[in-house]
Amino acid sequence: MNIELMRFRVKPGKIERVEQWLQFLNSNMPAVLETLEGERMYVETIFSETLDGAEYLYWYSIQGHGGTEVRDSAHWLDEKHLEYWDECIDPEFAPQTLATRVSMIPQRLLEQMQQPRRGTARARRTLCRMRGGTSCGPRAVPRS
Repeated sequence: MNIELMRFRVKPGKIERVEQWLQFLNSNMPAVLETLEGERMYVETIFSETLDGAEYLYWYSIQGHGGTEVRDSAHWLDEKHLEYWDECIDPEFAPQTLATRVSMIPQRLLEQMQQPRRGTARARRTLCRMRGGTSCGPRAVPRS
């Protein structure tokens, strides 16, 4: 399992486009959750910060091994996500990976994360609802 927090700088003048990007992800949460399954992504959260006049996005993730890389995905949502990425993330700024110092995950959750796809459709619907999704029914996510 890989636990990671990374910081990326937003290109100057692209903060409005970033807001559209994040709204796009929030508005399409059932599809986002579909893509996470193939990536073996258990948790992915995006944070933002303004530091010394520059805008940054942080990605926090917990990911299992052997998942599909987002750039290898043919899912329509990942393709749009990468368009936003290429438009908004500054390639001149080397991504910063923050060091994991302590990881506090209850054993019962670790065990569930490491189980192969058992009960994932229900878990995805629950997570979708927790994230504020409105179309989180069984048809919104693939069955396992």
